Amino acid sequence: MEQPSALVRPTEELALERALSSHLPPGKVVRLHLTDNRHTIISVRRGREYCVRAHRMFAGVEARLVRALARYVVHNDQRSSRLLGDFIERNEHRIERGSGPARRLILRTRGRHHDLSVIYQRLNREYFGGAHDARISWGILRRPASRRSIKVGSFSVEDRLIRIHPLLDHERVPGYFLDWIVFHEMLHGKYAIHTVEGRRCFHPPEFAREERAFPGYARARMWEKTYLETLLG
Repeated sequence: MEQPSALVRPTEELALERALSSHLPPGKVVRLHLTDNRHTIISVRRGREYCVRAHRMFAGVEARLVRALARYVVHNDQRSSRLLGDFIERNEHRIERGSGPARRLILRTRGRHHDLSVIYQRLNREYFGGAHDARISWGILRRPASRRSIKVGSFSVEDRLIRIHPLLDHERVPGYFLDWIVFHEMLHGKYAIHTVEGRRCFHPPEFAREERAFPGYARARMWEKTYLETLLG
């Protein structure tokens, strides 16, 4: 009996994956998947191998952009990020439109003082068995005329995306505080929002119990109460 053929990957996907591989550090491997996602144009998961999802507008791009994409994948290089952003803007017409405007998103995980990818991957291994499937990024810094509070983190159910406020990328912010903030947002990806008597419950009892059991929870809450206001300027 004839065996069914294996799933054949698109030629342009394999070609870009091979091109990226030629720019990686020795021993590193990249797995590339081209998508039609109109919300997230590029996403990178860094670990034992680089898992990259990129819009198919990148199929067949010139060598200069392949090198920029490789530098962004490996080093989260900001100059390369701007170059890729310019390319995406010029090719915005190739993004399929839905009922609303498409959102361009390039994930930024490496800050000046803290690397969110490292934090997320460690917490995922230690507390979620590696099964958590969200992505993470620093948010965009917006400076209003006056600031009395900030939203330190958020979780987008639609995009499976955790955003951390960029003000937390500061030398005075301890790692254990960021661990707690990222863990809190990861719990939002684990527990669904419940509706109780017509009201949405974002932190059900099981959510709260697991958060309170997180090592360093009390210490992080104390730091928040004592020092967070100093970041507001």
